[in-house]
Amino acid sequence: MNNPALRRGREEFRSAFWSARGLFVVAAVMSFFVNLLMLTGPLFMLQVYDRVLASGSLPTLQALILLVAGLFIVMALLDFLRGRILAHAGARFQALLDGRVFEGTMRVALIPEERARPAMALRDLESIQQFLSGPAPYAFFDAPWTPIYIAVIFALHPIMGWFAVGAAILLFIVALLNQITTLKPETESRKATALAEKYAESVRREAETVRALGMIGTTTAQWGMKRGEALEAQMLHSGRAGFFQAMSKSLRLFLQSAILAVGAWLAVKTEISPGAMIAGSILMGRALAPIDQAIGQWRMFIRARQASTSLHQFFATVPVSEPKTTLPDPSARLTVSGLAVAPPGSRQPFVRGVSFDVQPGEAVGVIGPSASGKSTLARALVGIWPVMAGEVRLDGATLDQWSEADLGKLIGYLPQDVGLFNGSIVRNIARLREDIDERDIVLAAERAGAHEMIVKLPDGYDTEIGEGGAQLSGGQRQRIGLARALFGDPPLLVFDEPNANLDADGEQSLIHAIRQAKERGRAVIVMAHRPSAIAICDRLLVMRDGSPVAFGPRDEILKQTTRNSGAVQQSARPIIGSVG
Repeated sequence: MNNPALRRGREEFRSAFWSARGLFVVAAVMSFFVNLLMLTGPLFMLQVYDRVLASGSLPTLQALILLVAGLFIVMALLDFLRGRILAHAGARFQALLDGRVFEGTMRVALIPEERARPAMALRDLESIQQFLSGPAPYAFFDAPWTPIYIAVIFALHPIMGWFAVGAAILLFIVALLNQITTLKPETESRKATALAEKYAESVRREAETVRALGMIGTTTAQWGMKRGEALEAQMLHSGRAGFFQAMSKSLRLFLQSAILAVGAWLAVKTEISPGAMIAGSILMGRALAPIDQAIGQWRMFIRARQASTSLHQFFATVPVSEPKTTLPDPSARLTVSGLAVAPPGSRQPFVRGVSFDVQPGEAVGVIGPSASGKSTLARALVGIWPVMAGEVRLDGATLDQWSEADLGKLIGYLPQDVGLFNGSIVRNIARLREDIDERDIVLAAERAGAHEMIVKLPDGYDTEIGEGGAQLSGGQRQRIGLARALFGDPPLLVFDEPNANLDADGEQSLIHAIRQAKERGRAVIVMAHRPSAIAICDRLLVMRDGSPVAFGPRDEILKQTTRNSGAVQQSARPIIGSVG
């Protein structure tokens, strides 16, 4: 509790949980009446044995059976309503946190060591919802009635009462042993299953490489080992849990029979009536039911408890975004000062000491060898990775002064690996937004030089591209990604290796798009290796080993940093000239 972030995460969880407290209160009230009506059976037995059989009065029996039928109908209705109310409570809890957890998964996915947690967080939330909506809470609502039922048994006879107390203690010990012996196997089972799922997902992502390199047998064998460890842990846990569940059920049935024998002994000694003997057995069954139910639902309870702890940590890792003051639309003026950047969760900067500016209508190219920090810098400029030191300002305001939604509208980002979503081309260009003018989508595609390519597809803009754009070639994905970056005409454009998969026509479209963006007064930053992209740039920033080496006018920087600067410029002229 000394960790402020963890404390906030727990408070956020509790706030959502207690938002449904009204429903829990109603369920508790209904549980009160349900358990009260559970006394109907024992009282009916007492009346039948002590009054009807003794007097032989059939009208009394008829009246009793009608009364009992009515009471059991009411009990069934209340029990049904209690289940529905708990289902609504679980649904409300999940609905309150669904958006929060899903949004958090997007942020956590940016942290390398936390990438396995997003899917787990969604499963954790669902586990708690299933726990709240299932029969497990009944044990909590019914448990307070155990001493009440035992007190009624004491009223029938103290010996039967003490027997019931001993039976409850015995079952409680079984429940305690169940928790102690199954907790570790349950935890190990979850960890082993998560590792196996993570490995399977990584192999599925690289299915083409695995198939092409003949790695199917090796990966299958490795997955089989991980899955075998998970199954072994699951079997150990299931075996222990099943043993205690079977033991508690058999023990409860035996104890009910045993108290019947105790009641029969007392009835033979004429210390109680035969009706009290039967009633005592039924009452003890009801007294022990919550304990037996808790043992049966123990796995769900443990899973929900572990899920709640995991969600506390998840909320602490990704706190709620504070609302931001809406700023006026910025000009395309970017200033970077003393920037140091590290991947989320890391303290070792990949980029350090970067300072430069981009003016409206200007394009700046960032060049350097592989692993020089170009992609890291791009992620920092669009707000994906946090800034360790220094600052990035757009029109004088740091990026964190805008909300994520507002900042996204101000930036056009084309990552090195273009990620498209399952759906139509029109939805991908529109960034999955619904409230858009389709003319803006076509305009973005035209500016990206992708319109003609798109209309040649079977369904044009409505063509379904599959998961990750699987139905498209690499060049087509890159051009649609460029159209998506240009959608809405954002003031800041950041392109990371935008021509990596483009042919000559595609490169011409890219240069044309950059030139048009400059004419509209947009700021453009291009991370590139190939000369065609940097030849349209006005200034260049040279990176090496995460640090800036030079920054200035394009031709001057090329002369300083490359031996074949003339050849570089010459190789770009055919493409530049064709779109000029």
